Amino acid sequence: MSTQAHITVVGLGTGDEDQLTLGVWKKLQSAAKSQAALYLRTEDHPMVRMLDSNQIPYQTFDANYVAHQSFEGVYESIAEALIQSAKDSSTEVIYAVPGHPMVAEYTVQLLEQRCPEEGISLQVMGGESFLDQAFLRFGFDPIDGFQLLDATSLSRYALNPQMHTIIGQVYDTYTASDLKISLMDTYPDEYRVVVGHSLGVAGAEQVIEVPLHELDHVKGYGNLSLVWVPKSEEDEVRYRTFGRLHEIVQILRSPEGCPWDREQTHASLRKNLIEEAYEVLETIDEDDPEHMCEELGDLLLQVMLHAQMEEEIGTFTVYDVIATLNEKLIRRHPHVFGNNKAEDADEALVNWNAMKAEEKRKKGIDVTKQSVLDGIPRELPGLMKALKLQKKAATVGFDWSELREVLAKLDEELVELREAIDSKSEEAAQDRLEELGDVLFSIVNVARFLKIDPEEAIAHTNRKFIQRFSYMEDQLRLKGLSFEQTGLSEMENYWQEAKKVTKLR
Repeated sequence: MSTQAHITVVGLGTGDEDQLTLGVWKKLQSAAKSQAALYLRTEDHPMVRMLDSNQIPYQTFDANYVAHQSFEGVYESIAEALIQSAKDSSTEVIYAVPGHPMVAEYTVQLLEQRCPEEGISLQVMGGESFLDQAFLRFGFDPIDGFQLLDATSLSRYALNPQMHTIIGQVYDTYTASDLKISLMDTYPDEYRVVVGHSLGVAGAEQVIEVPLHELDHVKGYGNLSLVWVPKSEEDEVRYRTFGRLHEIVQILRSPEGCPWDREQTHASLRKNLIEEAYEVLETIDEDDPEHMCEELGDLLLQVMLHAQMEEEIGTFTVYDVIATLNEKLIRRHPHVFGNNKAEDADEALVNWNAMKAEEKRKKGIDVTKQSVLDGIPRELPGLMKALKLQKKAATVGFDWSELREVLAKLDEELVELREAIDSKSEEAAQDRLEELGDVLFSIVNVARFLKIDPEEAIAHTNRKFIQRFSYMEDQLRLKGLSFEQTGLSEMENYWQEAKKVTKLR
């Protein structure tokens, strides 16, 4: 009758032999007596001296770190070797790891996944974790809230400044440098952080406090190093979090908040949303990043306020808005997050439109009964809406074949506008309105064929007009004159001069 293969994982603790659990020590001693195979993930641990002095034989996996280019490859090779050893051995396989087996020990996670599949019995015996020493040496109570993160896979999105953060796996200066850069996305450069080397190991322990920007200047990083980022309630830190923005908007809308903000509705803020969007566009035109940063914040505030109003009546929150957007972006980009391919922007747009059509189908909308022109916002500015209408019509072939035909149509519409202007009929005013609209619509068609956004074109001309008119005002002011004291011919001279000396950015 065969005996089931068995692996026992034990924790060697933080390195102080007085903190090694009695059960683990007995298990290590049994390895020598029963000739069980004892493996160490690494020989680079203070407890190894105790094994040597007690003549307990072992093998290590240090060579695996040299043989593989990534930590994932190292850990997978160790797990595979342990499983194979357990299958081939008639005795127990003991695997000893630094600290606690269930804290920041990926090889144990792999064993937990694979041992049941391989028919191997797995037992885990705890040991003192580096967290125990961290709580003692750094002096904070974990009940206040803390997070444990891995320096080798740290994301800025995992950071919460309102919680103590302990970061392990800070193996070397290069890892510390990458960690510093990630932390500086959330914390100020001068924020005080603490480095702990060999915590709890007599004669080797070091606790070093430095400003964040000097984190990679600290010497002595190794397998027993970690970084503590203390929690913060400072405004400078919290201002960089989305949660704080949500909290501020809630306060502004609360009974104790701002009277003006409390009174606002979706309708009252409608024009603000449009105005803020145009102010962002202005900063883009001016190529002013600092001003753009501020105006994007004002636009985001409008989104936050509208979402907060809905949160107050229980329909949705801003986090629902974010979740919906994230899901939509992933769903509509199968060429990025899925298996579809897109070689250029046109193919990407085809994917996007295909996904939109599929979404409508799933909602029970019969796309065959929809107009080609559906989906264009009613309140778009006129030129922008005309451009979108023309583009949609062109997708089904309703379009001019070349620019020459579009220019001929523009000439035709100009003739009809002149006729409407000269008309004396009762409908002349309405005719002029319609014919002028036709001219503008034709001009948008010209812009489309030239691949020029008509809104950008008119915005450029508006800025050019402002610059030249301002120049004319400055010249009159320098001469002590007003417009009332200046004839049209003199204004024209200044205008022509302005065309020569002003240059639009």
